[in-house]
Amino acid sequence: MTQQEFEQIAPEMRDEMLRIGRDFFGNEMDADDVAQEGLLVLWKMRERMEPDRRHTGLAIRVAKHCCMDLVRKRKRHENESLPSEGDTLRYEKNLSATPQEELEASELKNAVDMAISHLNPSERRLFEMRQLDGLSNDEIAQQTNIPKPSVKSMVSTARKKVFEELKRRMRQ
Repeated sequence: MTQQEFEQIAPEMRDEMLRIGRDFFGNEMDADDVAQEGLLVLWKMRERMEPDRRHTGLAIRVAKHCCMDLVRKRKRHENESLPSEGDTLRYEKNLSATPQEELEASELKNAVDMAISHLNPSERRLFEMRQLDGLSNDEIAQQTNIPKPSVKSMVSTARKKVFEELKRRMRQ
């Protein structure tokens, strides 16, 4: 995809990523960060994108990953404390992973993402609210207007499907 072709579809993808960011964080500032990061990711991969296809699904997926990355960064900053001089080497070792660990983490993340992508949209939404957002079944029921027993059942079914898909992929 050329720069000009990317620039033509970028506003639509940005709007979609803003929507995902707003839904996830509930505010405009974080949604804008998600859209900005997401467009940067898509810009870097534009040469592999086909110009005649809709890329809304890709934009949504990238935005969700950006949301999770932003949450992880914030948690890391909350949990970090500056090390004393004597702790500097140990502190640096804890923050760095070996290439093997990075590869394994990346493969696991991709496998989980693929397993989640096999869920139907309503299962995926509830699964993500429970697992990624950390909401309780009561909170999900309140936000979605779905009865709590149904939420519990749907989340359980989604977990089982994700687990089965992961098991299937591990056997391959």
